[in-house]
Parts: sequence; C-alpha cells; structure tokens
Amino acid sequence: MAAPTASMTQNPPSAQPDLTAVKARQQGAWSSGDYAVVGTTLQIVGEELCEALDLRAGQSVLDVAAGNGNVALAAARRWCDVTATDYVPALLDRARERAAAERLAIRFQEADAEALPFADDSFDVVVSTFGVMFTPDQDRAAAELLRVCRHGGKIGLANWTPDGFIGQLFKTIGRHLPPPAGIRSPALWGARERLAELFAPEAASIASAQRHFVFRYRSPAHWLEVFRGYYGPLLKAFAALPPAGQDALEADLVALIARFNRSGDGAMVVPSEYLEVVVTKA
Repeated sequence: MAAPTASMTQNPPSAQPDLTAVKARQQGAWSSGDYAVVGTTLQIVGEELCEALDLRAGQSVLDVAAGNGNVALAAARRWCDVTATDYVPALLDRARERAAAERLAIRFQEADAEALPFADDSFDVVVSTFGVMFTPDQDRAAAELLRVCRHGGKIGLANWTPDGFIGQLFKTIGRHLPPPAGIRSPALWGARERLAELFAPEAASIASAQRHFVFRYRSPAHWLEVFRGYYGPLLKAFAALPPAGQDALEADLVALIARFNRSGDGAMVVPSEYLEVVVTKA
C-alpha cells in the first residue's frame, strides 16, 4: 500500500514530481504505526470483492499492495492459488501470521506495484483493495495490473471515492499538509472516468458499483486514537505538525466525523463510500 499524497482534485498534475522520493516517503509512512490494526477491520471488503469477481477454486490470484492480506485471505478461503505482494515487509508479516493461523496456503513476496516481478499473462485474477490506488504513478501501476493478468482474466479493485469519508479524510489532511506538486489524487481511482482512462484500451468490459464500508468505533475519540496511533499517514501527519497545527487537524477530523456519523449516540458509525470495480481484460 502507499500513503495518500494528493488532495482530492480531479485536475491532472501540472508539474513533474520526483516519484522516487514520493514513493520513499510513502513507504516510510506505511512502515510506521501498524496498519494491520486498521486493515483487519476491512476484511468484509475483500470477501465481497471475491464474490463480485465470482472466483473459482484453482484460479491463480495475485493480490497487489496486499497490506495485511484481506483479499488474499478471502481468495485462499475459496481454494484459489494465491500470491500476495506489498512493498512493506512488516505488513506481509502480519498477513503471513493470519494465513498461518487459518492454515491457508498463500505465497508472500515483497514487490512494488509499479514494477511487478511476474511475467506477462501470469494470473487469472489480479486484485487490490485500497492499495494500488495510492501509487504515485497511476498509469504505470494500472499497466502492470493489466500486464500480469491473462487475456480474458479479471482485475478486481476496491477504491475509496473522493466524496466518501476516507476521501474527505485525505482532503482534510491535505489542507494541513499540502501534497507534493504534480501527484495525481489517489481518489481518482474511485472515479469511473479515470478508471476508463486507465483500463478501457485493454478491457473487454469495466463494471463498477458504489459500496460502503462502515467504520464502527466506540466513539469518535476512539477512532482518532486508533488512526493516530496505527494508521501511518495520519501518524506522520500529526508528527509533522507543531502543537497548534495538531490541535487544528484534530478539530477538523472531529468535525469530519460529525458530518458522516449516523450512530445517534456517543458511538461512531460512519459509512465510507468506495467503488467496487471488475475489469475484464480483452
């Protein structure tokens, strides 16, 4: 996975950023904290994506930017031949622990989503949930997904949308810590128009559906405690700000939660929109 590095804008980049430097900062962000504490709560998204893909036992599946392995685990439960990759070794360790606990056979390999170490047409299905969308070079990442997927195979994605809770979270962070100039918004992967630009030239079809993952925490303060302590991008954002800036960011995050919270009591029940995507390669 990679850290959010752009505000939620549909505009293309106007400058040529140092993508290597951006990627290094992203890797540092995701290596901090412990994303697995947050990631494990998203397991239902991986299960639903596998159903949308209509996975069959014996299919070869590649999970790109797998994080702590939600989709890889879901595919292995369906008796697929699964390989999980990420460029943060600690996250793969968490996924490996989960697979061992459930006695699921999954291969784990450190890999960059923009330079996958696999031959052309290697997999029946290529998947990524809230992972590949954060790569700094979107076109290259999409080209890699297409390259390693066989003709007639499928690419399954779950991407946060610009207007959903997490999309707005990234936008809020960006107001306090402006992203590097020239980096495309990760939320563009949650826009159908951008997905068509990335995949349509080599796709037989692109199907998408708006879904919601519901963040359920004891309270807004509990969510903030967990995300500030374990979610690398937010941890790094707070660490980069002076005390007054930290207070301002916290106030904006509490206000953001209030906009979306539908609990009706002191708890936090916040739906976050994402786009579930199935691309069939021509």
